[in-house]
Amino acid sequence: MEERVLLGSAGTLRANRNWIGKDEFFWIFYADVLADVDLAEMLRFHVSKAPMATLGVYEVPDPSRCGIVTVGAGGHIEKFVEKPANPEGNIAFSGLMIGTQSLLDAIPPQTPVDIGFDLLPRHATHMRAYPIRSYVLDIGTHENYRTAQRTWHN
Repeated sequence: MEERVLLGSAGTLRANRNWIGKDEFFWIFYADVLADVDLAEMLRFHVSKAPMATLGVYEVPDPSRCGIVTVGAGGHIEKFVEKPANPEGNIAFSGLMIGTQSLLDAIPPQTPVDIGFDLLPRHATHMRAYPIRSYVLDIGTHENYRTAQRTWHN
């Protein structure tokens, strides 16, 4: 679908809601993330907790470049801040996420509307964090893309 007017990442979800249909949940994968994650295990975690969304999270060395998640007991997300100037931690959203119909219902009507800036911060307390301890790398920079070429399954 061509976007004549930029919708933003969450606006694109809203615009394609019919494609998702009545499915109880759906996956969201950021295209600039290279990850080796047990998706079946992440799905089992999501189904057992039944949150609005489950965010894959991992530790990062430079948290000011990422969406930072504050995680409480049982993986409850207490707070989400996209690219904070003064990060409170180093647990980052990986760009791997399981959403639900209630997540789609929560997308604000404005355009553009972004997942990281507009959706996750407002509804973080209704979400769970799934810790990823395997390979995750944001390959959205030339440096990280070169790192991925050297380190992916080596």
